[in-house]
Amino acid sequence: MADTTNDVGGIAGDRLRSFVERIERLEEEKKGLQDDIKDVYAEAKGTGFDVKIIRQIIRLRKQAKEERQEQEELLELYKAALGMD
Repeated sequence: MADTTNDVGGIAGDRLRSFVERIERLEEEKKGLQDDIKDVYAEAKGTGFDVKIIRQIIRLRKQAKEERQEQEELLELYKAALGMD
C-alpha cells in the first residue's frame, strides 16, 4: 500500500501544502480588508476629516489607558522642556 501523506525527506507534503494554502487564503482576505480600510479612510477624508488624526486615534484606542496617560504625560514634559507650551 502506498503512503498517502506524500512524505519527502521526512516532511509531510500534503500537510505542508494545507498550511501554505490556508496562509495564502488568509493573506488574500487580509489584502481585501486592507483595501476596505483604505476605502474608509478615503471616505473619511472626502467628508473633511483629517486622516492622520484618525490614524492616531485608532492607535491610541488600542493602548491601555495607563499606557496612553503615561505617553501623554511624557509628551507634555518633553514639550515643556523644549519651550513648546
